Amino acid sequence: MSPAKIGLFAVIAALSAVFFAQWASLARRRELRERPTASDLGIGLLTNFFDALGIGSYAPTTALYKFRGRPSDELIPGTLNVGSVAVGVTETVIFVTIISVEPRLLLAMIASATAGAWLGAGVVSRMRRRSIQLLMGAALLIAAAFFVIGNLGAFPLGGLAYGLAGWRFWVAVTANFVFGALNTIGIGWYAPSMVVLALLGLNPLAAFPIMYGSGGVMLPVAGIRFLRTGRFAWGPSLGLTIAGVAGALIAAFLVKSLPLHSLRWLVAAVVTYAAVVMLRSARAQAGPAGALGGRLEATAAPPRDEMPD
Repeated sequence: MSPAKIGLFAVIAALSAVFFAQWASLARRRELRERPTASDLGIGLLTNFFDALGIGSYAPTTALYKFRGRPSDELIPGTLNVGSVAVGVTETVIFVTIISVEPRLLLAMIASATAGAWLGAGVVSRMRRRSIQLLMGAALLIAAAFFVIGNLGAFPLGGLAYGLAGWRFWVAVTANFVFGALNTIGIGWYAPSMVVLALLGLNPLAAFPIMYGSGGVMLPVAGIRFLRTGRFAWGPSLGLTIAGVAGALIAAFLVKSLPLHSLRWLVAAVVTYAAVVMLRSARAQAGPAGALGGRLEATAAPPRDEMPD
């Protein structure tokens, strides 16, 4: 194993240790009122099974949460980021180990995505409910569009390179910073990252360690910020953590073939409907009662920078 990969895994191990130590400390300092339900575990298993197949998990998870009405919309971004840490680490170990990519590009892409996630999590964890609904509705529509475009075969095919240089290198690094920030609101970075890297001439296989490696580092970083503000749901986050790892491992090692084309059409339809529902909720919040409620909520319960007592 290369020194770059060893260093990457050491960083991931350290960040993950900090994240889970803070989560455990938070659980001890306040009563854990909500445990994962069967549906929490089922959603974690199913959507992270999709994630390891390259379909992504954020959009379908958000859609399923919206359909069942739990957790509340403003808690969904934090729940996704907190609950996906263990899965992100697992997928990083799998894909960074088995697929090679130029170490300089890999490390720079991971660093830029992590910086974006740190910035994005700080913003999202303080946003009002209606703003989150609007952004997540838009995120779901963007995700559905990528599913449709992918199924129509309109994505660029990519090149043969396993590294980038010059302006292509800096375009990729800058784009990954933006994707890392957008990820904290629920816009998954798999599809846009693959498109940008393919347009720049990178081999499509080389995108996988970059995508999953970015997740393995930026998810603990973003998760720590959401832990500090308390803007996440306990039960669903635990469901994603516990069952999500199992789903990813099943997809990576046991499943040999699936009708991914049909699955993407199904996911696109479900996600589009969820986007409409989310945007309608935001529209309802814009009325006089909703606006007053949003102001009262912001006044009565502002996000805290410290760990909850």
